[in-house]
Amino acid sequence: MRITKFGHACVRIQHGGTTVVLDPGVFTDPAAVAGADAVLITHEHPDHYLPDHLRAANAPVFTIGAVADRIREDAPALADRVTVVAPGESFDVGLPVRAVGELHAVIHPEFPRITNSGYVVDAGGTLVYHPGDALTEPGEAVDVLLVPSSAPWLKASEAVEFARAVKAPRNLAIHDRIYTEAAHGILEQHMNAFLPGEGLEYLRRADGEDL
Repeated sequence: MRITKFGHACVRIQHGGTTVVLDPGVFTDPAAVAGADAVLITHEHPDHYLPDHLRAANAPVFTIGAVADRIREDAPALADRVTVVAPGESFDVGLPVRAVGELHAVIHPEFPRITNSGYVVDAGGTLVYHPGDALTEPGEAVDVLLVPSSAPWLKASEAVEFARAVKAPRNLAIHDRIYTEAAHGILEQHMNAFLPGEGLEYLRRADGEDL
């Protein structure tokens, strides 16, 4: 099993000859989707969803209804490649996947909340959870949490508590294009003040690096 971190919230999971790419958005190099067997999209924000990447992938797309609607508007030629999944639904993309949750985190109380579903991907018995833009717990033990590390809707304390609540042995930082490197260093200090004592590891990888 191989996990490769790409730009911002995009991660590539490979196992047993299957390649699944999650959330290739505007901060993601197009190379992330090369050879993908399936693409999963958590929600419609452009840092997670970019039609050009879906065109380049030439792979089926699995996502929620709101994103499917956007694809039909933005790139109607791709509509036949889209499968809509619902919160809690289990499905197969070459690897078993389960959709988790249905709402984006609160950005501001006066902004309407859009829909968002994270995904638990089973890569040969290693469970990897990508929550999208939410702090919804997966509802089962996972081996790797792709933990959001910077966002307009996120405080450092919330990122720490999310990792502590999920209790994944390994926590790989995603959603990391917002902070400066100095700020990421501070968050790493905060994570390491709490997680190692509970047997949990926090890691950040550069674009193109493997976990």
